[in-house]
Amino acid sequence: MLKLTEAHVIGMIIAFLLCIFIIPIVIYYSEKFNVIDIPDERKIHKGKTSRLGGIGIWVSVMLTILTLIILSYYPKGLGLSGIIVGGSLMFMLGLVDDLFNLNAKFKLLIQVLIATMVILLGVKIDELYNPFGSPIDLGWLTYPISLLWIVGISNALNFIDGIDGLAGSVTTISCGAIGIISLTISPSSPITAVVAFILMGAMFGFLMFNYHPAKIFMGDSGALYAGFMLATLSITGIVKSQTTYMYLPLLILAIPILDVAFSSIRRILKGVSPFKADSEHIHHHLLHQGLSQDKVVLILATTGLTCSLIAIAIAGSLSRYFLWACTLIAILLVLSIISKIMPKNR
Repeated sequence: MLKLTEAHVIGMIIAFLLCIFIIPIVIYYSEKFNVIDIPDERKIHKGKTSRLGGIGIWVSVMLTILTLIILSYYPKGLGLSGIIVGGSLMFMLGLVDDLFNLNAKFKLLIQVLIATMVILLGVKIDELYNPFGSPIDLGWLTYPISLLWIVGISNALNFIDGIDGLAGSVTTISCGAIGIISLTISPSSPITAVVAFILMGAMFGFLMFNYHPAKIFMGDSGALYAGFMLATLSITGIVKSQTTYMYLPLLILAIPILDVAFSSIRRILKGVSPFKADSEHIHHHLLHQGLSQDKVVLILATTGLTCSLIAIAIAGSLSRYFLWACTLIAILLVLSIISKIMPKNR
C-alpha cells in the first residue's frame, strides 16, 4: 500500500520552488560570463543558450535535503551517503565538462571510479530474481553488472538530452514512478522515495525554463547527475526487493535504455567510439520525419509515462499473469515507436 508522508510532499514542493528561484539566477550569470551553448551543425537550437541548468537542479536537491534534515523529516537509509556523494561527484564531473569540454575517455574513467565508490558503499545489484527457483547470486558479476547499470543509465540520460524538455520530462516521469513503487512494494524504501520526489520537484521546476524554446539546458552536469540518481535510486528502491519487481526499472527507463543501446551498437558497427556524439538518436529520427520538437517530446514522454504507469500497476498487483501481460503491452508500445523512427529502405 502506498504510504506518502509529509516528507515526500514537502520535499517535492521545496525543491520545485527552489529551482524556479535559482534557474533565473543561473541564466543571468551564464550570460554574464558567456557560459553558453552556441549552435553548430549537430545542434538544433537557434540562439545562444545557457548550458548550466544542472547547477540549479543539484543545488535545489541539496538544499531541500538539508531543509528536511533541519525539519527532522529526513529518514536514514542504506546507501544514502553513496547516492548523495556519488551524485554530487557526477554533477561536478559534468560541470567541468560543460566548462572545459573534457575528453570522452577521461570522463568515462571518472564515471567508473564514482560508480565503484558507490558500489563499495552498498548500492549494488548482487542477486537476480529467478521465477523458476532460488534467486541467482551474481557473485563476482555483482561489480560489472552494477557498474554497467550505473554508468550506462548516467550516460543514457545524457544521450537523450538533445531537444528541449526531453531529458527533463523523462527524468520527472521516472522519478515519480520510482518514488511510488519504492513505497508500494515490500519491503518499502521511504528514503529512496524521498530523494526521488525531491529530484522530481527540482526537475519539474527546471522544465519551466527548458520547454521549447528553452531558456536553459541542463548540460552534462544536469544529465549525468539525473542519470546517476535514477540508476542508484532504482537499485535501492526497487532492485533491492529481489522479487519479480526488481526488473521494473527496465520498463520505467525504457526510452533512455533503448536509445543508448541502439546508439552504442550503431556506432560500434560503424567502427567509431560509442561515446562519439552524432545526430542519429531516437529524437533525431523523429525530427527528420518532420515532427516538431514539442511533438517529439510528447511522443517519447507519453511512451515513457505509459511504461511507468504499467510498472506502477505491476507493483500494485500480485498476479504473475498480469505482470507478463503488462510487460508485453509495454514492449509492443516501445516497438511501435521504434518502427516509426527506424530508417526505411527506399
